[in-house]
Amino acid sequence: MADPENIVLEDLRHVRGAIDDVRDDIRQIKQRVGNLENQYANMSNRLDRMDVRIERIEPRLDLTDA
Repeated sequence: MADPENIVLEDLRHVRGAIDDVRDDIRQIKQRVGNLENQYANMSNRLDRMDVRIERIEPRLDLTDA
């Protein structure tokens, strides 16, 4: 029969390896979410600038509702 202490140590090593894998996955997910946040912020800024430009163009073309 196998030594119970060795079995426990083996199990703990397996758990530690699994936790390391999860930690790496979470790190990658955080990085990808951060990239998405940056892309969203850039797109939002571009849309805000486009809105300002459209507001300036509409009166010149008499497209305003006022």
